[in-house]
Amino acid sequence: MKQGRFVVIEGLEGAGKTTAIQTVQQWLQEQGHPLVQTREPGGTPLAEQIRTLVKSVQQERVSPVTELLLMYAARAQLLDNVIRPALERGDWVLADRHDLSSRAYQGGGRQIPDEVLDPIRQLVLADLRPDLTLYLDIDPVIGLERARARGELDRIEQEQLGFFQRARAKYLAIASSEPNIVVIDAAKPLADVQQQLRQALEQHFA
Repeated sequence: MKQGRFVVIEGLEGAGKTTAIQTVQQWLQEQGHPLVQTREPGGTPLAEQIRTLVKSVQQERVSPVTELLLMYAARAQLLDNVIRPALERGDWVLADRHDLSSRAYQGGGRQIPDEVLDPIRQLVLADLRPDLTLYLDIDPVIGLERARARGELDRIEQEQLGFFQRARAKYLAIASSEPNIVVIDAAKPLADVQQQLRQALEQHFA
């Protein structure tokens, strides 16, 4: 049986994840890999309902711990019903966000300490880790300008700049210590970003 691979696209708002996913999808299809695409939070009917809860503006303050647990509840559902079965079949999974988002947004942005996050991560993920994570790095000021130009912002996108600066710092800190995370300079022109993505894929899966 062919062995599946798990590829994740990460980045702050406005980093260009949608375009990056299209580039990676095209590369994977050129290689002839059977492909399943997912997104987080979401990717299953129940997880999509959780996504709506997480992203909608609420009438009450959303506790950082509540947000964290909702994210991992959606992730557990997606892993059990989509990602793990796909990998076991030998499919390649291409994900729009995964666990690194929680470590950056809830860990960095919300400042939830690792000693709180790590047991939850272990419960949900067990030994599953992405084979490759492509992190699209961009200054939050530029990214948020791009996000606002797209239209109305969701609850998390409406956070203050400092939240995204902390999230970016956490992304970069984790990327510097984990070899399967490749940092892509998302501030460069589109053609350069696409070239960086393809080079990372070729080097990792050659």
